[in-house]
Amino acid sequence: VQLQASGGGLVQAGGSLRLSCAASGRTFSTGVMGWFRQAPGKEREFVAAIRWSAAFTYYADSVKGRFTISKDNAKNTVYLQMNNLKPEDTAVYYCAVQSSTWYPTEPRSYSYWGQGTQVTVSS
Repeated sequence: VQLQASGGGLVQAGGSLRLSCAASGRTFSTGVMGWFRQAPGKEREFVAAIRWSAAFTYYADSVKGRFTISKDNAKNTVYLQMNNLKPEDTAVYYCAVQSSTWYPTEPRSYSYWGQGTQVTVSS
């Protein structure tokens, strides 16, 4: 399984970005795809996740109301629309996938990880 994350970049505070994560090597009909982020000197933290088989979503409190996760099952791709970005959202964003639905907010639940894409929000 390979995950290809894209869409990061530099944006001013209040701006928007949309991240994409395309999965290849396997078609997922169950399980969860998640987005995590890691800022310099900090631990990797959960951002959002979505189940492949249903439109059930999970969000970190820090991004609720600003970020939206969605999926295109036909393309095996998950998106993270990020609006009203803040400087504290600056991090490398990683997508990950698991074949079950165990603890979707925990990095240890995920079997496969993408390479990460940098998001930088200037004040």
